[in-house]
Amino acid sequence: MNTNNPIVLITGGATGVGRACAVQFAEVGFDVVINYSRSEAEAQETAELVKEAGQRAWVMRADVSNEAAVKQMFAEVEKECGRLDVLVNNAAKTEFIEHKNLDALTEDIWDSILAVNLKGPFFCMKAATPLLKKSEQGAIVNVSSIAGICGRGSSIAYCASKGALNTLTKSMALTLAPEIRVNAVCPGPIESRWLRAVMSEEALQGLAANYPIPRPAKPSDIADAVLHLAIGTTLSTGQLHVVDGGALL
Repeated sequence: MNTNNPIVLITGGATGVGRACAVQFAEVGFDVVINYSRSEAEAQETAELVKEAGQRAWVMRADVSNEAAVKQMFAEVEKECGRLDVLVNNAAKTEFIEHKNLDALTEDIWDSILAVNLKGPFFCMKAATPLLKKSEQGAIVNVSSIAGICGRGSSIAYCASKGALNTLTKSMALTLAPEIRVNAVCPGPIESRWLRAVMSEEALQGLAANYPIPRPAKPSDIADAVLHLAIGTTLSTGQLHVVDGGALL
């Protein structure tokens, strides 16, 4: 096994889009660091999929909203892996709250969503920068959402967090250029545990029924876009790559 392979760290890498990203990066020759906060068993399952693709895998626990934990994780990456070439900020949190129910959107909910969806990616980008600057292909891809563009989503706080992440992506692209490229993928509805927890399969498919491409995204659709922004382009930075079946048209 080649120990000089490029390395990607994926936050929230245990399931869904994170798992799909881990597998696709492994299939093109990356060793993979899988971050998780609670789902250790699923993170280990993702690691096995990476190994089945012939690549090395590490599983590292850290709450991305805790800067000390993030710093410790990247110190472990440097010690165990010796390098980092790509960071995928995929970890996210939401609450399903009707937008008109303003009283239900408490300060605690605001703080918890912003901590994971906005502060978390910043903490990770900050901690990853020294390692990424040593790479010849340093890249960061933030997994955002069209909710941050159109203002419709699971909750107002979630929409606001993703809108802020889109702006943070552009600010960090300016800050870290030319050594590190920073882009974001903005998915529409995804066939995910999140949505299946609150709606039926019929309702999920109905979300995209009137889109030009009338289906919700699969995690692999989003991983395709993440992989492209990470290694398929060398001149794109500060971009918001929308993957929504035409929902915003």
